[in-house]
Amino acid sequence: MSFSFFKPSRARSTPTELVKAIRDSILALDTKTAAKALEDVEKNIISMRQMLSGDGETEPSQEQISQIALEVCKEDVLSLFVQKLPSLGWDARKDLVHCWGILLRQKVDSTYCCVEYIENHLDLLDFLIVCYNNKEIALNCGSLLRECIKYPTLTKYVLESASFELFFKYVELPNFDIASDALATFKELLTKHEAAVSQFLSTHYEQFFELYDKLLLSPNYVTKRQSLKLLSEFLLESPNSQIMKRYILEVQYLKTMMALLKDSSKNVQILAFHIFKVFVANPNKPCEIKDILARNNQELLMMLHNLPVSKDEDDQFEEERELIINEIEKSSRMSAAGSTSPRDLYR
Repeated sequence: MSFSFFKPSRARSTPTELVKAIRDSILALDTKTAAKALEDVEKNIISMRQMLSGDGETEPSQEQISQIALEVCKEDVLSLFVQKLPSLGWDARKDLVHCWGILLRQKVDSTYCCVEYIENHLDLLDFLIVCYNNKEIALNCGSLLRECIKYPTLTKYVLESASFELFFKYVELPNFDIASDALATFKELLTKHEAAVSQFLSTHYEQFFELYDKLLLSPNYVTKRQSLKLLSEFLLESPNSQIMKRYILEVQYLKTMMALLKDSSKNVQILAFHIFKVFVANPNKPCEIKDILARNNQELLMMLHNLPVSKDEDDQFEEERELIINEIEKSSRMSAAGSTSPRDLYR
């Protein structure tokens, strides 16, 4: 005779029963029976993951997946997932992140019902952003947030929210894993939905680039390099062409790129060059830009001639460098006499 010390839990026969059980167990986390409730929550989340993804032997039912998506919205369980995330254990949070992405992707009657639910409960997004301050759940919240910003309406909200500015702080957090995760989310926000990003940058141009310029000059090498790389990715995209045209008229940002050309890192120098060249190649350079290039032509030419070339750089890079050198020499010849000392550039 064989014995089992563990009584198998009763299978939840329907998505409705399972979601109700999840809700009740999560709500019980605030009661005197919290320890038992936490155990129940973890078991229920495992059951939900199996119903959404299958258990390795049985394929998930699309009908059940859709029903779960409807039920978690109807019962406000989607909100509870976010609000009670700090109370859950590591495994439960990991399973919940897995389930979250599946739920958001579910279309019911041509509508992403869970995305629509979040659109009506936008405070959940603010909560997820603020949770980057909580080392225990920061990475989980980052994963949930990146699933949300796959959808343009949710990205638009985050960009426009007061919470968005927190990312300029998060990408420089001393915890490398959290800072890297925040940077990944920041990048998604600025590259995932071009129309939303273009509209946001047009509306918040001065505020955004003033904050971004500080990242480019950060003493943290990783922050500086990754921010510079990201700037190239979104600034040089065609939907942002008007933003780029405005950016390359700014003396302050030209000075930033020229300072980065002097950086001790060759990777930073190369990345800075690819933005600096747009300032120089602009056929509509304002007089201030022309004057700076002319006054500092000797130092700039020296930096460009000494610009390190990596194995990944091709003939196009060499051609671009020569074109920029020629343009600077041209600006110098056309400039009036009586230039200012090059050190004025970096004030």
